[in-house]
Amino acid sequence: MGWIDMHCDTLSELMRMKKGTLQENGLCVDFKRLKQTGAVAQFFACYVNIAEFTGDGLMWDHAYERVLSMTDYARRSAGKDFCLAYTADDILSAKKEKKVAGFLTVEEGGVLNGKAERLEELHNRGVRLITLTWNHDNCIGSPNSRDSEVMSRGLTGFGMETVERMNEMGMIVDVSHLSDGGFYDCIRQSRAPVVASHSNARVLCEHPRNLTDEMLYTLGEKGGAAGLNFYSPFLKEGGGADISDVARHAAYMIDRAGEEAVALGADLDGFEKTDLPDGIEGVQDMERLWTAFEKAGLTPRQIDKIAYKNVMRILREVLG
Repeated sequence: MGWIDMHCDTLSELMRMKKGTLQENGLCVDFKRLKQTGAVAQFFACYVNIAEFTGDGLMWDHAYERVLSMTDYARRSAGKDFCLAYTADDILSAKKEKKVAGFLTVEEGGVLNGKAERLEELHNRGVRLITLTWNHDNCIGSPNSRDSEVMSRGLTGFGMETVERMNEMGMIVDVSHLSDGGFYDCIRQSRAPVVASHSNARVLCEHPRNLTDEMLYTLGEKGGAAGLNFYSPFLKEGGGADISDVARHAAYMIDRAGEEAVALGADLDGFEKTDLPDGIEGVQDMERLWTAFEKAGLTPRQIDKIAYKNVMRILREVLG
């Protein structure tokens, strides 16, 4: 089955480790296995942790430079099995050429550092989605938190402008990692569907990174989607999840948000392999997920929508 995943951290991990390639590596994701398992497209996050730059007066600028270096690395990696994609039609072209399409994203909108012109540069380099925050306050807004005051904060003025500009440019607004207040600001401000690229259901696993029932419903009403995250502590309280827990979240999120609003956002290579759910060791195991969905009572139509159709729709609506 063809499938699209909205989030992995493989690109930043490879640059950190300085060994392996996007073509083949010892991580959870590479082009060789993506192609073997029928992947249609994979979103690759250019992720930075600003804590690595603390004590540096130009920390956000240096973090931005690292993001640019990741986009360069991805572009150099294009080859016989992989091509960068910029529109939904590029996925169809890649399929004809028997390639996997890759979309570049940025995970940590703070690298904009209040400079709107950086959005245009990132767009020109192929970035088509920005996760507005990671785990720190930035020029756009505040992250998810167990502190209710932080969680209630909305977008900054620059954050509001950023959402508006991303709509104009055809970039997907990603609310994963964002505070609840910021989530609702995005819902109100954005004229286009927004996504929570790698977030699960908070009722099933009470973690602030997951979405409440109201948020799931609102996301679906907006025409957006939430990507199922494979990180065990986001699937099951205390961790120790298995593949059935991914299916459990899928069924629940369909019930609350609608079958048009659930997708894949596995977050592979964004955490230790020991925190993967039992039954999943990397993209090579995606076929097992479809079986788990069937056992959870999902219909073939719903599985197709989660696997790729919902993301394709959003790509067409936002990127054109």
